[in-house]
Amino acid sequence: MTEGLSDHHRRLAQQKREAITSSATALFLDHGYAGTSLARIAEAAGVSKSTLFKQFPTKAALFEAIVSESWKRGSGHASTPPPVGDLRAGLMAIGHRYADLVGQPGMTALFRIVIAELPRLPELGRMQFQLGKLPYFDSVRLYLQAEHEAGTARVPDAESAANQFLGMIANFVLWPRMLLTDWNPAADETDHAVVEAVETMLARYATGHQK
Repeated sequence: MTEGLSDHHRRLAQQKREAITSSATALFLDHGYAGTSLARIAEAAGVSKSTLFKQFPTKAALFEAIVSESWKRGSGHASTPPPVGDLRAGLMAIGHRYADLVGQPGMTALFRIVIAELPRLPELGRMQFQLGKLPYFDSVRLYLQAEHEAGTARVPDAESAANQFLGMIANFVLWPRMLLTDWNPAADETDHAVVEAVETMLARYATGHQK
């Protein structure tokens, strides 16, 4: 019985947390980070101030949570890389995960908030980079490095290779969405972008038997 109640309370806490982060993201977009108070977020989320402060004692802590959670969504998380040994399959898995991730409306919103506030609050940019983009990027870099060490790819500069691969996908899926409110490519168009990025990487980095 105690365990059941505990599970119920955990679910309620998670629902409230999601309501808080969702409301905060919308308010940050509409009114700016500096122009949004925690009290206003609590009201929009339908929770008490004490509930919000218990989970997020400061606005910075709330923004950190939004960044971290945004980069962990999508179909899987790149911190668990594919098995080494099949470069095509590995890149396809990473490519689709990344396309799903940066194609989320929440990810577009996060980038817009950071870019809008960057001149006044550069720490938001550092949070986005250090808590979100950098760990994700490093996981892809380490995967490519592992394929190189296994002899299934020739990737002498895994950092550049990771930039190339993720950049090809983001250039189709994310960046047009930052400027075009109606940019919403169909699933087959996104899949085509991922396949083309994978084929480009294979042409550049795969060993003979991997192509």
